Amino acid sequence: MTERAWHLPSRRQTSCVAEHRAFSADGFAADWVDVNGDHAEQLSLNWDNEAWTANVHVERERIDYVVRVSPLWQVRQFLLFRDMEQPDLWLGTDGHGRWGELNGAHRPELDGALDITIAGSPFVHSIPIRRLPLLVGDEAELIILAIDAETLAVERRQRKYIRLAERRWLVDDRTSRIEFDVDDYGVPTDIGNELRRVA
Repeated sequence: MTERAWHLPSRRQTSCVAEHRAFSADGFAADWVDVNGDHAEQLSLNWDNEAWTANVHVERERIDYVVRVSPLWQVRQFLLFRDMEQPDLWLGTDGHGRWGELNGAHRPELDGALDITIAGSPFVHSIPIRRLPLLVGDEAELIILAIDAETLAVERRQRKYIRLAERRWLVDDRTSRIEFDVDDYGVPTDIGNELRRVA
C-alpha cells in the first residue's frame, strides 16, 4: 500500500478558499522574538530564477537555513548551515516526494515527504499553508521531514494542518499542538506564548 503524502477531506464546511496575498517581487522580510527576548529568528524571502528563496537565521540554534520553493510552494531544495560557508546538509526533491542529497545519492528513507520542519521555526509552516487549498474547517495530514540542526538527522513524521478560521491554524504532530494566526501572506504572526512577530 502506497502512503500518500497528504490527505484532504471530502466534506467542505465553507464555499471558498481565501487567497493569500501575492508576495512582491521586491521580496519579503519578517522577524520573530521569544517572550524573554533571548531568541530571535529573521526571514528574508526573495524571488530569483523563477522560484522563491527563503533565507532564515535562527539565533538560538546558531544556524542558517535556505529553502527553495516553486511558484506553487513546493519545496525544491533545503540547505542547512551551522559554522561553515558550505552547507552541512543539502537535500533536494523532485517535487513528487523523492529526495536525494547534493551528490545525487537517493535517500529512499525520506521519500513521500513534501515539506520540511525545524523545531521552533515559524516560517516552515508558511509553505504548506500557502500550497494547500484548505477551507475553514478542513484539514490535511502531511508527511514532513523533521531536521535536527544539532545532529543533522532527518526523520519522516506525520503532521496535521487544520484551518480553524480564515487566518487561524492548528498544527498537530502527535507530540505537540500549536495554534497561531497568519498574516495576509500566510506567514505566521505570533506562535502561542513562545514567539511574537515584530516589525
